[in-house]
Amino acid sequence: VQLQACGGGLVQAGGSPRLSCAASGRTLNNYNMGWFRQAPGKEREFVAAISWSGGSTNYDDSVKGRFTISRDNAKNTVYLQMNSLKPEDTAAYYCAARGGSYLYTEEWAYSYWGQGTQVTVSS
Repeated sequence: VQLQACGGGLVQAGGSPRLSCAASGRTLNNYNMGWFRQAPGKEREFVAAISWSGGSTNYDDSVKGRFTISRDNAKNTVYLQMNSLKPEDTAAYYCAARGGSYLYTEEWAYSYWGQGTQVTVSS
């Protein structure tokens, strides 16, 4: 599975961009999907995950209530709607895919990774 993330950029605090992660090479129907982020000088961290059907989601506490993960399997695409952005949300955002039914929050559980899209939040 090849993953391509896009939608990042320079955003003002309080903004609401939407990230997209498009897959090619294989359908995403059988994969749970996750979004992770890595800020400068920090380790990559879990943001959100969604089950293959879209029926289950999981969020890190830092984004709960502000970010929404969703997917459109017909378009082979996963989204991350980001609302009420804060400067501390500044990071490179990565999408990732894994087979199986459990919504992991750990990096090691994901087999396929996109290249990352930078989100910079200005105050």
